[in-house]
Amino acid sequence: MSTAETKPPKATPPPKATPPENKEPPVPAFEKSYIDQITNHFSDDIEIEYIKENRTKLNVKKEKIIDIAKFIKDNTPFDHAESVTGVDFPEEKEIGVTYHLGSYTDDTYSKQVLALATRVPREESPNPGNDSTKLPSLRDMFYSVEFHEREVFEMLGVYFEGHPDNRRLLLPEDWADLPPLRKDFKNKGR
Repeated sequence: MSTAETKPPKATPPPKATPPENKEPPVPAFEKSYIDQITNHFSDDIEIEYIKENRTKLNVKKEKIIDIAKFIKDNTPFDHAESVTGVDFPEEKEIGVTYHLGSYTDDTYSKQVLALATRVPREESPNPGNDSTKLPSLRDMFYSVEFHEREVFEMLGVYFEGHPDNRRLLLPEDWADLPPLRKDFKNKGR
């Protein structure tokens, strides 16, 4: 018997695990079909922010919002605006306006929401005479935006050209302060 001890063979370390690939979820075919129809017609004026099941968002140039909205109204089943929202981006000196479009007339589109978004320059003291805080109204295409655009006008200071009733909706007519949903609005007395 040998007194020399035999060393066990050196264990090889297990192979390093490779991190899982960040695979993008597949783009839903139904949503892609109507988005492709729109983007093929306005390729230079649209940026696709996302395409998800039942939800899509297109960013458009403010100068093209009327043309793109008219194309959508005339060539897709999106027949009404469910809502219009606005967001203040003071660091970027812009205000975002998003129209959420839906369909009452086509059951295959009943769950779809197409967000049509644009941005306008943010002025420190908005007023209707300032060209840069204006956005064309979509009221003639989507009647349902009538009160939504009025709310964005008074709460964020975006004036909608062509809107038949650009007066205040919730605030007093003599409101003289910044629009209350601007991030630099300060509530006096608090």
